[in-house]
Amino acid sequence: MVFSSNVFLFLFLPLFLAAYYLTPNRNRLRNWVVLIGSYLFYAWWRIDFLLLFAAVTGWNYLVGMRIAAHGAGTLLARRWLMAGAGLDLATLGYFKYANFGVASFNELLHGLGAEPLVLAHVILPIGISFYVFESISYIADVYRGDTEATRHPVDFATFIALFPHLIAGPVFRYKDLASQFEQREHSLAKFGEGSLRFMQGFIKKVFIADSIAPMVSQAFALTHPTTADAWLGALAYTAQLYFDFSGYSDMAIGLGLMMGFRFVENFNQPYISQSITEFWRRWHMSLSAWLRDYLYIALGGNRGGTAKTYRNLFLTMLLGGLWHGANWTFVLWGAWHGAILCVERALGVKPPRERTTPAATDMVPQTAAPAAGFRVTRWALTFLFVVLGWVMFRAEDVGTALRLYGAMFRFDGAGLSAVYAGSITSLQLVTLLLAGLISAATGAHALRSAQPAAPRPPLRARGVQLALWWVWPLFLLSILKLSAQSYSPFLYFQF
Repeated sequence: MVFSSNVFLFLFLPLFLAAYYLTPNRNRLRNWVVLIGSYLFYAWWRIDFLLLFAAVTGWNYLVGMRIAAHGAGTLLARRWLMAGAGLDLATLGYFKYANFGVASFNELLHGLGAEPLVLAHVILPIGISFYVFESISYIADVYRGDTEATRHPVDFATFIALFPHLIAGPVFRYKDLASQFEQREHSLAKFGEGSLRFMQGFIKKVFIADSIAPMVSQAFALTHPTTADAWLGALAYTAQLYFDFSGYSDMAIGLGLMMGFRFVENFNQPYISQSITEFWRRWHMSLSAWLRDYLYIALGGNRGGTAKTYRNLFLTMLLGGLWHGANWTFVLWGAWHGAILCVERALGVKPPRERTTPAATDMVPQTAAPAAGFRVTRWALTFLFVVLGWVMFRAEDVGTALRLYGAMFRFDGAGLSAVYAGSITSLQLVTLLLAGLISAATGAHALRSAQPAAPRPPLRARGVQLALWWVWPLFLLSILKLSAQSYSPFLYFQF
């Protein structure tokens, strides 16, 4: 089940909200409703993997309690942390990387003329990357003394299972939500804010991202793309991925508000960034913060000298790329971003102070913004690096990515090929142009306001009324479009 489906919109969500608000207004009781609803949501996909999900939850709750019993930072607590994180990573490694590992090893054996290994195909449980990372962050925070181990197993299970973010984030930390499990506000204004945010995300996903998707698929399937084909396909994917994933995050945040939760923001206009360092402070901010706090710092951070700092920075992005999927394309994409981050650090490239965010990575110091002309140049170069990286991220294999790169820089001047031009509709082109205009307008507004990202305040009644003038019609059109099109999952479901 996905948010952008009629089953979710017209069956699951209404029934869940009815059960939630008919339950007496005590958060402990409503936590039970959220937990049961989340387990039903997950079981809709595959009920057998619900057992794995519950086992990971129970294991990490137990580990958290044992760490707390021995005391934060103690030797025995550290052993429990290593055991907990080790089993979590082993679980993730088996389900996510067993096929990739065996396939890569078999290629080596084939080159040596040896017989390949045989392994039954391992099915990837949906959402495992997110709930394993959140489990590790919880036991690590308990070990560090950053949060107390909860003695309420339902609260912890609800934290791991919260269906709005379960499948594709944002990546939560228990300490950010702990107080909300005990006490959270339920009001008509907050529910209205959440509904509006959900509709905005739904429009991003269905009306924009899904309309652009065929252009992307056709471009990456071309065997002999022209330069124009390759660039149009790369730019289309740049727009599709942002509107798809940020749309999911908006919907998750909106659903949370409907239940009284206020989640962290996950995007802050990433395509206005003037460096890759700034890009990772704006794109998938919850993951960026997780990689910083639980991987980069665990590797040593910027302690131990310049060479080790570059090593830790590069390894963080390399492993962050591998986290996205078991494919060499993701490894190379992570290496691409890691190498650029190292170069930026060596050159002293620092993001402007007024546009940093609380949830963003903090791997380099900050300074004031450079002159306007230089900012444009830095933005153009950063955007180019991001687009080139997305080609490798989207390609099914390295060969496909190299084919697109070759076409992008061949500069054949032939325009769009007849095959690609014939597959593109006017609606797709208009939607891509609309996506560009929306990104430019919202980015320009963010630059003018020059304010740090922060939790959004409750919407004023007038603002809601004005927004409904355009949100409701587009939301209804998006529902009609959803009903007419085939199933289209969120892109980040595969990661």
